[in-house]
Amino acid sequence: MDNRLGLLSSQMNFEADGLPVSHVNSTCSRVKDVVIHPAVMPNGRKTRLLKTLLSSACERDCFYCPFRAGRDFRRATFAPEEFARLFMQLHKADLADGLFISSALAGGGIRTQEKLLDTAEILRGKMGFRGYIHLKIMPGAEKGQVMRAMQLADRVSVNLEAPNKARLAKLAPRKVFWEELLQPLRWVDEIRREKAPQGAFKGKWASSTTQFVAGGAGESDLELLSTTSRGYKDLGLARTYFMAFNPVPDTPMENKSPTPALRELRLYQASFLLRDYGFDLEELPFASDENLPLPIDPKEAWAEIHLKHTPIEVNDATPRELLRVPGIGPKLAQKIIRARRVRQLRDLSQLKKLGIASKRAAPFILLDGKKAASQVRLF
Repeated sequence: MDNRLGLLSSQMNFEADGLPVSHVNSTCSRVKDVVIHPAVMPNGRKTRLLKTLLSSACERDCFYCPFRAGRDFRRATFAPEEFARLFMQLHKADLADGLFISSALAGGGIRTQEKLLDTAEILRGKMGFRGYIHLKIMPGAEKGQVMRAMQLADRVSVNLEAPNKARLAKLAPRKVFWEELLQPLRWVDEIRREKAPQGAFKGKWASSTTQFVAGGAGESDLELLSTTSRGYKDLGLARTYFMAFNPVPDTPMENKSPTPALRELRLYQASFLLRDYGFDLEELPFASDENLPLPIDPKEAWAEIHLKHTPIEVNDATPRELLRVPGIGPKLAQKIIRARRVRQLRDLSQLKKLGIASKRAAPFILLDGKKAASQVRLF
C-alpha cells in the first residue's frame, strides 16, 4: 500500500463523521499502515470509513491547524486517479466500506474542489463504486461545484470552525465566514429545497453537516449552540460535530490549554436535544458564563429544575413530554406509547423491559399517579 495513504489517513483525527471524535479515535484500526475509522450511519448501520486527505499541502495559515502553511512536517499529495485506484484496492479487499475525503487548500478553493470532484467522478463512473462517500466542500467553492458534490456524495460538509465571524478571525484569519463557509451551506439547503435530484447518483441529494473547534477561540457554549440551532432550523443540517481544541506544536496556538473532552460531550448532548428532542436554545441549562455545566448531562440538568417537583405521568404524557425525561429517547418514547395502549404502566420493571434506563427516569415520572422512585422492588 502506498505509504502516502497511511500518512494522510493518520492525519484525519480532526474530522468526524458518524461518531463523535472522541469515540472514533479510540476505536480506529490500522490496515497496512492505513487508518480505518468505524462509523455509524444515520440508519444505524455500522461501517468502516477510510478518512483521508487528497493533499496535505496547504496555502492557508489557520492558527490551530496541523496543515497550516509554513509548518514543518511531512506532506503528501495524490492525483485523483491514483487515489481512486488505491481506495478501490482497499474496498475490494473488504477492508473499507466507504470514504470520507477532504483536502488541504492549494491553488484556491475552486481548483482544490475540482480535484475532489474528479476523484468522486472516477470512483462513481469509471470504477463503479456505489458505497458511501462524504465529500468536503472547500472554502470558496462555486455553487455548481457544490451541486455536483451533492450529486456524487451521500454527505457533504463545510467546517464553519467557529460560531461567527469574530471568533473565526481568532482561529483562521484568512478565511471569510459568510462568503467562504456559510454561503456553501446555504447553497446546499437551497439546492435541496428547490431542485429535483436529477443526476444524483443514488436518486437523492446528499445530506449536510458542519464542524466546530470547541474552545479554540474563547467562544461560549451558547455561541456554538446558537449557530448549531440555526443550522438545524435554517440550513437543514443533519448533524453538527464538535472537535475539542488540542494544541498542535509549531502553530501560533501551541501554548493554549486544551479543551476538556467532557465539554465536547456536553455540546454533543445539547445539540441532540435541539435536533431530536424538541428543546429550544433558551431551554438549555446555561450557567452565568454562557457555558453548559460540565458535571451533569444537560437533559438531566433541565429535568432537575423542571420535573423533580412536578413529575410527568407516563400513562398520559405526550411524546414531547416523554422526551423531556432522562433515559427516554425518541424510539423509547414510541415504545411507551405503544405499550400503554395495551395496559396501564404501573411499575418500573415494565419500563425496564422496554429498554428504558428506569433508574435515570424514576425521579422525574409518575406511574399510575404514584412516584416511580417509591416503587423500586427490593426482591
